[in-house]
Amino acid sequence: MALLQPKRSKHRKTFKGKRGGVATRGNVLSFGTFGLKAMEAGWISARQIESARRAMAHFTQRGGRIWIRIFPDKPITKHPAESRMGSGKGDVEGFVAVVKPGQMIFEMGAVTKDVAEEALRLASHKLPLTTKIAERM
Repeated sequence: MALLQPKRSKHRKTFKGKRGGVATRGNVLSFGTFGLKAMEAGWISARQIESARRAMAHFTQRGGRIWIRIFPDKPITKHPAESRMGSGKGDVEGFVAVVKPGQMIFEMGAVTKDVAEEALRLASHKLPLTTKIAERM
């Protein structure tokens, strides 16, 4: 299982950051005919992205096309269990993608509406935030 993560980064550890506002970029369908759009702000881990992608690919029996519109480039740190307070920032545990409301997470093409809707519904259950299915008009 090859999880998404940056090949190299300028800083090994980053601040948590703020999660305000709505997505002004990446908020329309650009590649496929159907898409999964985030309705709230949050972090989506590389594992969750891969799990959702697998669910979609499995349901479509690897038919059609899937585009992942987000990339986990933010390192998340964590202290080991039962460690004392202090002693600096913890080790990098994994990577997450910062998602704002309105952002496209996945897109699908070359499949029928019924197949796409069910595949995106299955994928949405793997994600930690509320989503809706968007369709190109």
